[in-house]
Amino acid sequence: MSLHHMASMTKPQEHQNSALSSQILNQPYLLLVLAPLFWGGNVVAAKLVADEIDPFLLLASRCVLATLFILPFAWTALKRDWSVVRMYWPVLMAFGAVGYALFNVLLYLGLQTTTGVNAAIVQAALPMLILAANFFVFRVRVRPLQVLGVVLAILGVVYTATHGDISRLLTLNVNHGDGFVILACLAYTAYTLALKYRPKMDIMSFMAVTFTGAAITGVVMLALFGGGLGQVAKLADMPGAVWLVIAYVAIFPSMFSQVAYARGVELVGANRAAPSHNLIPVFGALGSLLLLGEALQLYHVIAALIIVGGIILAEVAARKTRA
Repeated sequence: MSLHHMASMTKPQEHQNSALSSQILNQPYLLLVLAPLFWGGNVVAAKLVADEIDPFLLLASRCVLATLFILPFAWTALKRDWSVVRMYWPVLMAFGAVGYALFNVLLYLGLQTTTGVNAAIVQAALPMLILAANFFVFRVRVRPLQVLGVVLAILGVVYTATHGDISRLLTLNVNHGDGFVILACLAYTAYTLALKYRPKMDIMSFMAVTFTGAAITGVVMLALFGGGLGQVAKLADMPGAVWLVIAYVAIFPSMFSQVAYARGVELVGANRAAPSHNLIPVFGALGSLLLLGEALQLYHVIAALIIVGGIILAEVAARKTRA
């Protein structure tokens, strides 16, 4: 077969792939489902190998691989935004350290001793935590219904963390894993508030630099808290499932979700795109039930209903404010 003939066969395939990618990138609601699907899968994937890889090693592996994966795609944007990167690189690195590295390592530590369903339900309260933080930090005006929504969401988190027995708070008998997941949510809340000061730059440039900051932070955390950099050698003996999880969390929640969500916002606007975040705990909980074989307890259902009720009240109040 001639090279010319092979090239003529390859070009239609490349054209088809390009057309498919373009078609997907113009489907906002598909993108706004895929983004939380991949983010929710982060919980399931990490829990799947919680007994086989140290959380700090998983974090460092994820962040380094994600950075290497993102850089080629971001190279053109980075060259265009280089003056912005040079001016704001410490801030951008801090975004990565808190929003990606700290959030995920706390989540992975939590999954050592709590279930994927618990972690997913606790994360469901993130929109309400962000709403509350905006009120206290930026004095963003809130309506009484929004306040009630925040209170309900926090109550749902407490109900989850105490496994349906709030009296455990009196003796501080709370699962440590759930506590780590709550801290992870607080870290992501701080990251979200800080995005108010994000420099104006291409999303790919932002991801490349922030993930570089996350990678550096992950390696430092591994050296200080994860048994030292010598732990990297253990990766050679890890089963294939661990490598698949590392590849998944480095590529899909790290890059594809970010791009899908950013494109979705571009197509339909931030207000219409924001509720898709509520799908993250849904996919995380469903994945934990279906793929991890975890059991759904009554307190899970009650806590989820309380948190969802809080989100609905806050959304109703927000719509009245916009009207």
